[in-house]
Amino acid sequence: DAKHLVPNKMRDFFCTINLDQEEVFRTQVVEKSLSPYFGEEFYFEIPRTFQWLSFYIYDKSVLQKDLRIGKVSIKKEDLCNYTGKENWFMLQPVDSNSEVQGKVHLELKLNELITDNGSVCQQLVVHIKECHGLPLINGQNCDPYATVSLVGPSRNDQKKTKVKKKTSNPQFNETFYFEVTRSSSYTKKSQFQVEEEDIEKLEVRVDLWNNGNLVQDIFLGEIKVPVKVLRNDSFQAWYLLQPRENGNKSSKTDDLGSLRLNICYTEDCVLPSEYYTSLRNLLLKSSDVQPISASAGYILSEVCRDKCDAVLPLVRLLLHHHKLVPFVAAVAELDLKDTQEANTVFRGNSLATRCVDEMMKIVGKHYLKVTLKPVIDEICESPKPCEIDPIRLREGDNVEINMENLRYYVDKVFREIVRSSISCPTLMCDVFYSLRHLAAKRFPNDPHVQYSAVSSFVFLRFFAVAVVSPHTFHLRPHHPDAQTSRTLTLISKAIQTLGSWGSLTKSKLSSFKETFMCEFFKTFQEEKFTESVKKFLDDVSSTECKEPSGLSEPVHLKEGEMYKRAQGRTRIGKKNFKKRWFCLTSREFTYHKQQDKEPIFTIPIKNILAVEKLDESSFNKKNMFQVLHGEKPLYIQANNCVEASEWIEALCRVTRCNQKRLNFYHPSAFLNGNWLCCKATIENTVGCARCTADVPADTQIEIDGDRETERIYSLFTVNMSKLQKLEEACGSIAVYQGPRKEPDDYSNFTIEDSVATFHTLKQIIDAVEKLNESHEKYQKKRSSSAKYGSE
Repeated sequence: DAKHLVPNKMRDFFCTINLDQEEVFRTQVVEKSLSPYFGEEFYFEIPRTFQWLSFYIYDKSVLQKDLRIGKVSIKKEDLCNYTGKENWFMLQPVDSNSEVQGKVHLELKLNELITDNGSVCQQLVVHIKECHGLPLINGQNCDPYATVSLVGPSRNDQKKTKVKKKTSNPQFNETFYFEVTRSSSYTKKSQFQVEEEDIEKLEVRVDLWNNGNLVQDIFLGEIKVPVKVLRNDSFQAWYLLQPRENGNKSSKTDDLGSLRLNICYTEDCVLPSEYYTSLRNLLLKSSDVQPISASAGYILSEVCRDKCDAVLPLVRLLLHHHKLVPFVAAVAELDLKDTQEANTVFRGNSLATRCVDEMMKIVGKHYLKVTLKPVIDEICESPKPCEIDPIRLREGDNVEINMENLRYYVDKVFREIVRSSISCPTLMCDVFYSLRHLAAKRFPNDPHVQYSAVSSFVFLRFFAVAVVSPHTFHLRPHHPDAQTSRTLTLISKAIQTLGSWGSLTKSKLSSFKETFMCEFFKTFQEEKFTESVKKFLDDVSSTECKEPSGLSEPVHLKEGEMYKRAQGRTRIGKKNFKKRWFCLTSREFTYHKQQDKEPIFTIPIKNILAVEKLDESSFNKKNMFQVLHGEKPLYIQANNCVEASEWIEALCRVTRCNQKRLNFYHPSAFLNGNWLCCKATIENTVGCARCTADVPADTQIEIDGDRETERIYSLFTVNMSKLQKLEEACGSIAVYQGPRKEPDDYSNFTIEDSVATFHTLKQIIDAVEKLNESHEKYQKKRSSSAKYGSE
């Protein structure tokens, strides 16, 4: 959220998230506010290098261009200082001199020359090769050129490249020569020595500009290289463009307002898969270790300060290798040992409950969409008043009508849920089956505990949470407004209560704190709902084989608006780009003129031969990719680099098992009778570049096992002192057989079997130390090959 924004009057604001100058996400517009609450979460992989993560606040305008009020920009290197916590940031003014992105490739060299009159001079050679990743200007590729200057106290020699049209990755390949006369320094030595005091004062400056033609040129960034770093050497490197030194300085920065952000940024250096074998195997055999508290997976959750940090990579890794169900069953059994009453089964935030929560979020995405999205869309797009709390009622509200509206929504949501068991993923059913039977075994005299063990997850932690926060589960694009949020909260409370009716032994109505909710539920026929809940819980906790929902209806994977190159020709003979709505399911890839319209063009998934990036040079457009199928390639332009990466990944996953996938492709387009990449003149000739590496075949779960293991390695590394103290504690307990005195350092740890735990800890520490060595070797190799000015 933001506060005290300018101008000091009620306006409509929205916020964008940018990688350098490229917008990747945008919040909804908050109307008529000076302190807008956005309440939105965005999770994304960053597919390219970047310098700044920026957040821009805009004043929405209907007739004119949206006005940028201010920004918060955080350098990539500083993101770790703010991760995992909320921070208020003062908005900074938006200055064109500070809005830069991209990099430039230079080769610099000092040559010694003897002139015609016998004097000696030094010649500086600047070869500007290319630039990469320059920003879009007004949504279009820029027309860049560069100025190259040799700057000193008494000189400013400047030269200029040619303008390159419509490209963000210009190829300049121009060389410039600057003479620096030093005849007074000439000696008989074999090598010319440059005077230190002169070199200290000289620098090469390269400025990038967008050619404005009839309007003012736009500054794109600059780099400065001191000549002293060259000496008599020659080298080339990539340099990140920097803002001007006088950019972004203003005395009025305190007047723009502030923005509150909660940023979680992780950057992992993932080594080749074979490096993780020891640690990965140790984690994967966790469910086989007796007792489970001595396993690597359980120890990970014990040493991490926040269990959430450990649970997500652990669950994803176990899911990826089909080891999650036995691990959840083992930790759930340990959880039940400490549970004294049947009505508190799985109500805490233990390792077992957190693992099941994360599993449902990962595996149940499609299940939520097919079950709840239509009714959630109806509630959000055509909201009816549902407030039944007398204190919250506004003047003119009719509580009876509101109660009828709420009852209509609750009935509809409940009906969709209890009818959805056929769509419940098999993995979720397997987990619920294990939990149900473990709970019944722990409390054999309670007939209801088998239902409460499942309903505490599927109703309380899955459906009810998704109803109250649909944007978090990608059921809605944005956080709902205040009135709709209140309606969803009331529906969520009702769903939690109805879900518990099949498992409660005491009076249901006595569990309500609010009198108005008690009155509302008097209208429900308890027996009817109880039977529906029990039947649903029986179905989703059964291991009987069900036909996967993906066979009866296509799995919806991704949709959104992009641009595609026209398959036909316009009247003037040139192919153009048109905005279309794209939809990807497990059966077909389609595009439509508008959302919810019939498809204009359909490609069956089985017919897709390859999905690859397309060189920008093909059409002078960024973020393009191509879908190769039986006919001509379909060329598509995404709105930003994150969106392009997500679409390519989704399409690659769903087509991974196609038998006729290509091994080679053309990275550029076929234009004017030849392929731009290899100059071949036959359109159906074999590609000139090998297709990208294999990707996971799983169409619903996107998991990189090595990356998750690297994340777990990082957690173990950060908590190495705790591992060592726990190892010492286990050793002491194993040696000393008398009454146990638990030091503060490990009194909160679960040590059931000190010998087994000690053995696992030793293996973990050995595996982590080996990975430490591998990372150190990689860093040394990387630092030794780095040059001044390289990224």
